[in-house]
Amino acid sequence: MVGRLSVICGPMFAGKSTELLRRVRATEDRGGAAVVIKPSWDKRYESTAPEVVTHDGARRAALAATDAEEVRRVVASAAQEALIAIDEAHFFGAALVPVVLPLLEARRQLIVCGVELDHRGEPFEPFPTLLAKADEVIKLASRCARCGGPARHSQRMNESGDRIVVGGADLYEARCRDCFVPGS
Repeated sequence: MVGRLSVICGPMFAGKSTELLRRVRATEDRGGAAVVIKPSWDKRYESTAPEVVTHDGARRAALAATDAEEVRRVVASAAQEALIAIDEAHFFGAALVPVVLPLLEARRQLIVCGVELDHRGEPFEPFPTLLAKADEVIKLASRCARCGGPARHSQRMNESGDRIVVGGADLYEARCRDCFVPGS
């Protein structure tokens, strides 16, 4: 088996987690195994157990990791042939890069999914490095909440100074380049 890194990225509401789960299901439908990992503190749509949940309500059990080092520990116990799927990778930050790249060198199959630009329009780690190292990049767009055009940005609707603020439609809108206001 050859290592392979697929990166799925785009703004909020673009269908990134939906595509991640579609690929996980396709692997499992072919008889393969998959390990799905998500940040433990992203509980936007969870009921009780950790799961990846799409904005349209699709659900899949996941293993929750508090940080990139815990992602490393979770993957260490996974079968060599298992697909490793990491949702909301931007929540793990740059520390995810030294976890993912050795897995790729060890011939693991990986899908990493998340928002590659923050609410200021700046690159969100770990994406600058992972996009450069990826075998496949899927850049999804959403529909701009203002004009309906193709959206590449996630507009934060409150004035928190924090770079990471967990939220959904209550805190974010997808925006095109023209309607996006950096840092808002």
